[in-house]
Order: sequence, then C-alpha cells, then structure tokens
Amino acid sequence: MTTNRDNLRQHQLERLNAPESGLALLRQQNAFYRQKIDGLTLPLLSLDAMSALPFTLKSELVDDQTNNPPYGTNLTYEPSAYTRLHATSGTTGRRLKCLDTADSWAWFTYCWQEIYRAMGVTSEDRVFAAFGFGPFVGFWAGFEAAQQIGALAIPAGAQSSEQRLDWLLETDATVLLSTPTYALRLIQVAREKGIDLAASSIRNTLCAGEPGANIPAIRERLETGWGARCWDHAGMSEAGPWGYQCPEDEGLHVIESEFYAEVVGVGGNTPVGEGESGELVLSNLGRWAQPAIRYRTGDVVRLKSTPCSCGSPFVRFPGGVLGRVDDMIPIRGVNVYPSAVEAIIRENSNVVEFQVDIRQERQMWAMQVEIEVAPGTSEAEVRAAISDALSIRLGIRSAIRSMPAGSLPRYELKARRFRIHR
Repeated sequence: MTTNRDNLRQHQLERLNAPESGLALLRQQNAFYRQKIDGLTLPLLSLDAMSALPFTLKSELVDDQTNNPPYGTNLTYEPSAYTRLHATSGTTGRRLKCLDTADSWAWFTYCWQEIYRAMGVTSEDRVFAAFGFGPFVGFWAGFEAAQQIGALAIPAGAQSSEQRLDWLLETDATVLLSTPTYALRLIQVAREKGIDLAASSIRNTLCAGEPGANIPAIRERLETGWGARCWDHAGMSEAGPWGYQCPEDEGLHVIESEFYAEVVGVGGNTPVGEGESGELVLSNLGRWAQPAIRYRTGDVVRLKSTPCSCGSPFVRFPGGVLGRVDDMIPIRGVNVYPSAVEAIIRENSNVVEFQVDIRQERQMWAMQVEIEVAPGTSEAEVRAAISDALSIRLGIRSAIRSMPAGSLPRYELKARRFRIHR
C-alpha cells in the first residue's frame, strides 16, 4: 500500500482527512480535541499543516480525567460504546485510563499483526505471553493479534518463573513475549534449574515495556541465553504499538501507515534534522475513539529517513529509544540517561543484577550503583571496571557497592532499577 515516502505521506494525509474517522470527526464529537482543532482549516492541504496544532501532553490527559472523572473528555463516543479499558503503568506519575471501542481495539491489534509480519511470525508459530494479565496494556494486543494471524497464543500469567519455564518447554513455544528484564530473569532461573534454553524451540524473543532489547549488551545476553533472535518493540497505552525493530538491524521503524511521526527538539517545537536526536511526537491514524494527536511521547530518538536496506519506507531510529526526556539527570553537571548507564553495566557479564540510587548531595546529583556479581568473580575488579567505564564513556564518577547474592530485587514486569530521590 505504501511503497515510497510520497505515497506514504499521501496515505497519512488521507487518513487524517477521512470525513468519518479523522480530524473532522474529532472536531465534531471529541470535546478534548475540539478546542485544539477549532482553528485548523479542514481538510488539510498537506501534512505540514499539522504543525499548527498544539502538542498534546500526558499531563493534560491525566488532568482532564482528574477534572472530568472517570474518563475525561477525550472520548469521541458515548461511554457505552467502549469495550476495553486499560491504564498506563503509573511508573512516571498518575495512571491514565485508556479506552477502546471494538473498532479502535481492532486497529491496536492490527498494528501488532504488522509487527509479527516484520518478524516473520506466522500461523505456524506458538506465541508464549510471559506477563501478568492486568490493567497495563502490556502484551494484551500481542496475545490477541497472535490468534488473528493464526498462531497459537499461549497464556503464561499467574505462575512462578519455574512454572513458566516448564509450561514454555511443554508447549514447544517458538516466540516469547516479555519485558527484557523478565527474559533475562528466565535465563537465570533456567541456569539454576539446569535447563539449556538455547536448546528450546524458542526462535524469537519480542521484548517491550522498557528499554533493553535496544541495548547491545542486553540484546547479546538475550540472544545467547535463548539461542534466538531478540526483537525490540516500542509502544504505549495512550498512543498504541508504534515501532518494531528493522529486520536488517538498522533501527526501530515507526509503523507510519498507522502513525504520523515527528521528531522535535527536546523541550522545544522545532523539527530536528536528519541524524539528529529529539523527542518523538506521534499522531495515531486509527484510534479515533480516544486518539493521541501530536502527542509528546517523552521518548528520545535519533531520526533517520533515508532509504533502509530492509526496503521499508518507514522512518527509523538507530539505537531505538535512547532514553526518556523526564529521566535525564545531571550527574555532577553531566546530562545522563539511565539507559546509557544500564548499557555500560550490562556489558560486564559478571554482573548478575544491579540497582542505581540517584540523590542530591551538596546541591548536586550523585549516583551510587549496587551490584551482585557472579560467584567466583573478583568483586573489586568488577567494581573498578564499571567505575572506569562510567568515567571514561559518560564522564561521571559513581560509588560502586557490592551486594550479597540474591539481595537485590528481581522483576517480572517493568524493572525499577533506577531510584531517583527527587
């Protein structure tokens, strides 16, 4: 449908201008977006006209739900039309309730089908969903999309890690859905039980929910431990599943057939140039029941729109999501993203688990890293290696502290290894 950039942009414009499911519908029926769209001339003559729309912030949506309980005014239909309710995880603040009609949820799962197609997942696969089926949208859509492409969807919630491993092996699963943290945890548990996961039937791991699969050191651990290809995926409850890893490893592609993507300067509104980093702004093109239009995601990415070797016309972000705008901390005058710190720590294969405390000391931010090291390893050498790497590559000094085996938290969903004491 979209074979080049010109065709793709025309497709996006048509989706935004669709009279029954586009911006015109929002101006007519969505109170939250009516005030944002009112001054816009419709239909849009070009995508450049989108820049006249104000950005949408998560804080706006949360405040709207607080002031207009329970669901806010970003609803295009009557509440009785909605059939799904999920919520953001709340890791960065108050939870945001996200609703879908049957049609908008079908769009959500269609995006996941596109991700599976890029991975080469087919009806012959058995997809193992290793996550808790709670209010966080997590892999709900991935689980249902697996059924829609004819694959066998295997639920693996409400079990211990040991039980999940047994269930995974018993069902001959071929695709693992999990956070990167939990995929690493399963590798550790398997080793403790004497299970060789690399000999299992898993051939693809799809990791989402947090950074990790985009970090080379973590990705290498995952691929070695599982004996399978590791794929990165990005999405969010309020905007949808927007990205998948390029099959040729050239970055994270935006599913531009379903999203209009912009990258603007962090804290500003000017588009960045080719190869520059900025904040991702998304407008979804099929979730009109509770849309996100010019939504500032908070994800920091590096823009690449030149032709990709995989043949996709979609823009891509080398290195995936580089960090979160609101996670950046000036450690002793150096701006640092937690993902950059994690990448360095994870490169040391002797680190079993870690945790980072960031707090203010004498009016400056300071960092302490707590680590568990593998048995038989020199703790002093590991501490020194991590300290040197942080100093040389990030320009920061950090206290490195050894912790007893098994003392640091283990996570099954989103990890909270970075504790920022603001």
